[in-house]
Amino acid sequence: MPRRWMRTPTLMTALLVALACCGAAHAAEPGSFPSTTIDLGTVVSDLGASVRFYTEGIGFRELSGFDVPAEVATDAGLTDGKALSIKVLALGDGERATKLKLMQVAGTTPRRGDVEFIHSHTGFRYLTILVEDTGAALERLGKLGVKPIAKSPVRLPESLVPGGMHLTVVRDPDGNFVELIGPKR
Repeated sequence: MPRRWMRTPTLMTALLVALACCGAAHAAEPGSFPSTTIDLGTVVSDLGASVRFYTEGIGFRELSGFDVPAEVATDAGLTDGKALSIKVLALGDGERATKLKLMQVAGTTPRRGDVEFIHSHTGFRYLTILVEDTGAALERLGKLGVKPIAKSPVRLPESLVPGGMHLTVVRDPDGNFVELIGPKR
């Protein structure tokens, strides 16, 4: 299958580029980053359900996780005296693989955000994952009881993504949006 569609920027790519630039007074010199892969950490309400969704449903694989002692998490401003136990999932191989870090913080009950629409509140709103076969992805997710939302999958206009790509939107166990983009076989 031609890979030209993978070079086409997605909305998430544009968002990540914009976010990377917002925190700096000026743009960093090209090549000044030891890695251009961004890892994403997210707090979940049910760690087991989230790991199953992202591994069995989406196709991430679980790597070795790690623990962050309460003192380090507190000193860094991440928690109020609580340790972190993090499950690490990877999409791809090698050092450039995308990593999703899932955590459920013991002794807490995080507030759920408004996840009705992507514009319901600010912050990171969705993941975009390129898939080889939309049908296969939906079959895996269906085994977990996950269904596409609205009229997904929808064919994307050639002006956005050439090659007959489809956009399918599903929700993870916490209601977060996950975009799957790929051909519908």
